Amino acid sequence: FGRFPPENIYVDRTRPYFRAPHIYISLAGRMMPERRPPTPEQSRDPFVRQTGLRFGETVLMTTRGNNHFDLTFREAFVRPGLGEAKWLWTSNFTMESVVPTGKGEMSIYVSRRGTQPPWYFQRMVLRTDGFASVNAPFDGGELITKPLIFSGKELVINYSTGAAGSIRIEVQKADGEAVDGFTLDESEEIVGDDIERPVRWQNGSDVTGLAGRPVRLRFMMKDADLYSIRFR
Repeated sequence: FGRFPPENIYVDRTRPYFRAPHIYISLAGRMMPERRPPTPEQSRDPFVRQTGLRFGETVLMTTRGNNHFDLTFREAFVRPGLGEAKWLWTSNFTMESVVPTGKGEMSIYVSRRGTQPPWYFQRMVLRTDGFASVNAPFDGGELITKPLIFSGKELVINYSTGAAGSIRIEVQKADGEAVDGFTLDESEEIVGDDIERPVRWQNGSDVTGLAGRPVRLRFMMKDADLYSIRFR
């Protein structure tokens, strides 16, 4: 994990993401051995007596299909939660990976209570692409991407704003100069909540003329979350 110390990963559940198969999502189980002594009730569990008390949780990792995994967000993706029985090894690990379960949503299934009955799965629902977001507060914020090369006819975004929020988007050359016809002033003001919203400027949404050469995307946001971007 680069500059970070090694992690104690038990299972990785690495699968291609159904919306972007070139990206692999890993909802991995992280163990934290012997964080504290077991309670008297836990000490009576044969499994705890054999293995000791090992806290477990789920973390989010990604990979491009090689042996390098990115742990950008080191915090727990699924915490153990309330109840002593959830703080046992084999608890809080996901079964398989994320799966689409409805329009605009996807789900993960998490084992709970480890070896303590009643053992069960808990379904947790996420927004589609909702692993993380770029968030802008009410006072506003700005995001500029690295130079990228794309193919496709239009840019679509997965986003959510408050009623007073908004997103505007500018296309820039690799050196940061705004592209005529795609400047911030020419961008429509995007307000609302959508999984695939085409971005439009005064002349429409067609970005075919910019395909195949390096560009940057500049996002001006207020009270908004940006979950994903895609050219299609």
